[in-house]
Formats: sequence, structure tokens, C-alpha cells
Amino acid sequence: MSSRALVVLGTASQVPTRRRNQNGYFVRWDEVGFLVDPGEGTQRQMILAGVRASRIHHICITHFHGDHCLGLAGVIQRISLDDVPHEVYVHYPASGEQYFQRLRRASIFKDRSRLVPRPFTGPGVVFATDQFVLSTDELSHTVPTYGFRIQEPDGMSLDRTALTAAGLKGPVVGQLVREGKVTVDGRTVCLEDVSTPRPGQSLAIVMDTRPCEGAVRLARSADLLVCESTYLQTEVHEAWERGHMTAGQAARLAVDASARKLVLSHFSQRHPDETVFLEEAQPIFPDCIAAEDCMVIPVPKRART
Repeated sequence: MSSRALVVLGTASQVPTRRRNQNGYFVRWDEVGFLVDPGEGTQRQMILAGVRASRIHHICITHFHGDHCLGLAGVIQRISLDDVPHEVYVHYPASGEQYFQRLRRASIFKDRSRLVPRPFTGPGVVFATDQFVLSTDELSHTVPTYGFRIQEPDGMSLDRTALTAAGLKGPVVGQLVREGKVTVDGRTVCLEDVSTPRPGQSLAIVMDTRPCEGAVRLARSADLLVCESTYLQTEVHEAWERGHMTAGQAARLAVDASARKLVLSHFSQRHPDETVFLEEAQPIFPDCIAAEDCMVIPVPKRART
């Protein structure tokens, strides 16, 4: 199983159905876990999908409509109950501070969690390490809403043929990677001489928005784009009025942003069969999946230049 994957915890917009929980997503990124928009029932969905509370390192809230946050209270209490030993960062729009505080203390419990609230006030980087950058961009909904992007830094792939031609092997190769250049037999070899650029992997989550520039920026060249497709094209006017997208608009976003793979989710209850969303989107963007609860979708391997 890929060490980088999307675990779909729920795919319903607004209310759960018999087959769909309220939306929620867990991103497994090597040893780091991101829980995005935990709707009502997320704690149970985590059990069904095999996601332990101890795997959560970051919680990301796009906005504070109930179907994107009502599960937060239970998740926090589960983190506390399980004595999760590490800090858990919670990223959310600062405009929703009062709702975060209410959910954090929604009932009586002994709080042993190590939550680190990280409210943000606009687009930009909200967390960064050597392994990834977590950033947000503003979307166009009926309340302040932001999407998220996880981006691995770009790197280099060693060219074995070029290494052999340069006479490099063994420990000196490691030295080259660490220091950027080495001297062998009086010749200086630079890393770029024996390697090719390797784009970092990326995943974007775009929820509850009309088509907008922020969505395109988030999705730009994403290896995996998870996008709301609440409505069908026959409901495009209602989608605009309510701050949402159709499956066709999600597909066009993927095309415009040059994303590599599209996952549709956040489906209206009026369409119990998610294949209708796929039928609308695939003619526009073929590499497309209609998400189902508890589905695991690997992040595609890095694109090659």
C-alpha cells in the first residue's frame, strides 16, 4: 500500500445518507497524517477505515458549516482518550474561532490532548517542514472558506548512467547528494551534472466553492485533486447560488489547473448513485474517480519531467 494516500471517510454534503457519511478525509503522507473537514460521524468512519487517532498530526478545517466540522468534538475527545502523545495542529479560518472553541469544549471530558490551534487569516503557508509544505488559498463560498494543499519540495533524481560516466560510486555518491558537489581525480562534479529535476508530489483539497482563481491555484499541477462536485450541470444555477460546483465544473478545474488525477466528492443527497457525477466529469477529464466512503486512493507517483 502506498505510504501516501487519501482515505475517504465520508462523501455526503449537508446530511448523511444510508450509504454516505458526512464528508471527511484523511491524508496519509508518509509518517504524517492530515484529517480534513471531519463531519458528523467521523470518529466511527475512522474505525471502519482503520484510521487510528494516533495517526492524526494535523486537522484542517476549510470552514465551519456543520457538515465540515461537527465531528471535530468527538475526534478531539478520542485523541484525548487515546493519550495521543504528540502535538496535533488544528488549522482553521480565524473568522470561525468561536465555533472552534465551542466544538473543542462541547461536553465534559478530561482533556489530555496536545492540541495546537493555528487559526489563519488569509492565503499562504500555514505549516512547513523539510518533507512538506501545507498551504491554503481562499475559495468562493457563502462563508469564509479555504482549500488546502500539501506539497513536497522539488528534488533531484540521480542518473545512474551519468554517475558511472563520471566515475562516481559508493560513499562518494552520498557525499555528492549531501554537499552538492565532489572532487574526484582532480575533477569537480556537481549534483546537477548527474541528476534530473524531480517534481515533488502534491495533493489539493477543494471543498465548498464556486469556480474561482483560488481553486485553480490550489489545484495547479496537483498529483491528486480532491474536489467537491455537489451538483450536476442541470443544477448549475443552484450550485452558484449556494456556493458550490457541479461535477462538470470540477472536471474543468482539473483541466485548467493541469491536475493529474481527480477525485469527486461532497455529493448532494438528491443523487444517491454517484456514477452520475462520474458520467458528467469523465468526458471532460478522463482520469477521474467518484469517491465512496472508506475508499483508499494512492497519491499518483511523482510526475517526471
